[in-house]
Amino acid sequence: MTAVPLPDGYSYGPWHDGPDPLAPPADLRDALDEIGRDVMAGASPRSALEELLRRGTERTSGLDELTRRLWQRRSQIQRRNNLDGTLQEVQRLLQEALDAERRDLFPDPDDDARFREAQLDALPPGTAAAVNELANYDWRSAQGRENYQQIRDLLGQELMESRFQGMKQALQNAGPEDVERINEMLADLNDLLVAHARGADDIQQRFDGFMAKHGEFFPENPRNVEELIDALAERSAAAQRMLNSMSAEQRAELAELTQQAFGDPRLAQQLSQLDSQLRAARPGEDWTGSERFRGKNPLGMGEGAQAMADLAELDALAEQLGQSYPGASLDDVDLEALERQLGKDAGVDARRLSELERELRRQGLFERAADGTLRLSPKALRRLGETALSDVVNALRGKTGDRDTESAGAAGEPTGASRPWRFGDMQPWDVPRTIRNAVLRSVSVGERQVRLDVEDVEVVETEHRSRAAVALLVDTSWSMVQEGRWLPMKRTALALHQLISTRFRNDALQLITFGRYAMPVELPELIGLEGAWEQGTNAHHGLLLAGQHLRRHPDAQPVVLMVTDGEPTAHLEPDGEAVFDYPPQDRTLHKTLSEVDRLAKLGASISVFRLGDDPRLTSFVDLIARRSGGRVVAPDLDGLGAAVVGDYLRTRRR
Repeated sequence: MTAVPLPDGYSYGPWHDGPDPLAPPADLRDALDEIGRDVMAGASPRSALEELLRRGTERTSGLDELTRRLWQRRSQIQRRNNLDGTLQEVQRLLQEALDAERRDLFPDPDDDARFREAQLDALPPGTAAAVNELANYDWRSAQGRENYQQIRDLLGQELMESRFQGMKQALQNAGPEDVERINEMLADLNDLLVAHARGADDIQQRFDGFMAKHGEFFPENPRNVEELIDALAERSAAAQRMLNSMSAEQRAELAELTQQAFGDPRLAQQLSQLDSQLRAARPGEDWTGSERFRGKNPLGMGEGAQAMADLAELDALAEQLGQSYPGASLDDVDLEALERQLGKDAGVDARRLSELERELRRQGLFERAADGTLRLSPKALRRLGETALSDVVNALRGKTGDRDTESAGAAGEPTGASRPWRFGDMQPWDVPRTIRNAVLRSVSVGERQVRLDVEDVEVVETEHRSRAAVALLVDTSWSMVQEGRWLPMKRTALALHQLISTRFRNDALQLITFGRYAMPVELPELIGLEGAWEQGTNAHHGLLLAGQHLRRHPDAQPVVLMVTDGEPTAHLEPDGEAVFDYPPQDRTLHKTLSEVDRLAKLGASISVFRLGDDPRLTSFVDLIARRSGGRVVAPDLDGLGAAVVGDYLRTRRR
């Protein structure tokens, strides 16, 4: 795109100075949601980030897609091409030259013409040998002479193009003086590399002098001899791999033909010396590799070397995108090389992924744990919590009722006292006191029948507590993982934690996991918790820890919420050992219900969120609800978060 000048002196044009300032920012919220889902499903934060980069986003191709396109491009190069283009072109030009020469000789009756025909008939069968044999032949045909010169020029151009990219076009009409300049440049280059290998003190000065004299041959514009060697060695190694990929006969033919490059054998000799020095200076380059080409499109030596360089570049890009080496970062990706191979859109996608990775780290969404592992930061957990809570709120707005619910127990928090009913009171009646008042009033006025009057009614006095002590117990037995309930359970805890930490900050929330054993956990521990195979659903231990939490906050309204998909199959003995048995022992059930009764004495009614339809589980959680004055909710997995948060809000309002 060409910049268009405007009347006031401003102009519009392509942006080249770093990232596009008008490009849309990386969508961190969606990216973090995806990472959060993977982490809660059991992946580590590092692997979740790597998976996001491999998968990509809605508007950006991921590393896997870019890598697939690289391999597709690599396969196309090998399927479409072969490496005998130079040999085929030399054979064509030679055959045309011989045919033209014979046509000119045929009508001539003298002995010289017959002698020339005999020379042509005696040419060796190989193309290279025939070309060399004709080096001193005095062509009578103008076309034959021109074709033979084309062969020499072609060989020189291809030979130089195989070592110096872009030289073939520059040497289209090379004359003797051009060939002499090339030989001089190669001689000076070899002298420079000899001085470098020797460790000459004035190597930079020698390099500067070389570039001042021959800089036109090096569009890469190297700044020192090391950069010069890097560029030359990469191309030379590609040319060697091209030769390695040919048959032995093809290599021999080309080696013999190159002696006729520009009709000057010094060129091949200088390049051979250059290759040897580059190989010694850069032994780490791939000098022994080869590739299999099976297409029909013939490539010349220069094109073949470029194809080998492209294949090597594609391999390097695939390694960079694979990010499988220590210290890997998307900043390592060669964006210019990626755009060369796959186009500008691939470069845009790689830049976006790199920006996404950089922003996720820069904004503090990851942090190092004490053991050196990567984990989600509190900031990241808050963002995940906002998303989880938003989903729950949306679900609550569209909620028409709970599926399969049962209720039992009181609806208020009695203080133990009662008071006369007043207009507008919604509290339940204190029935014994109400009847007593009616009897005493009827007797005092001499009535033989007891009649209720409004003034007899007393209601149970309740109090509103300004804060709540909330215990959320979540089942972490293996069945939760096996049945796909692991992620919904974590998202539920995340949403409840976000609601309490932002809207009800005075409330005290305790997250408790229970499998074979129960334990209080912080939110980051729960989010990063991986599913583990262990037998036991120790609701007894979980309820015991819930009771300890409630007792630490005696002035708060007690709220106990339990998410489980199995009946209790383990309990805690006084010595701290967990005892497991299936079907559950009577002792396990008795100890679990004893904790339920203790919580009920603290004023806590237990809400159980039943995941699964096992009859034994259903029967037991109904028993818990009846004994604690709580209730059972059986939501589907998508509605678990809304059910738990809704019950917490309902209990708190009560």
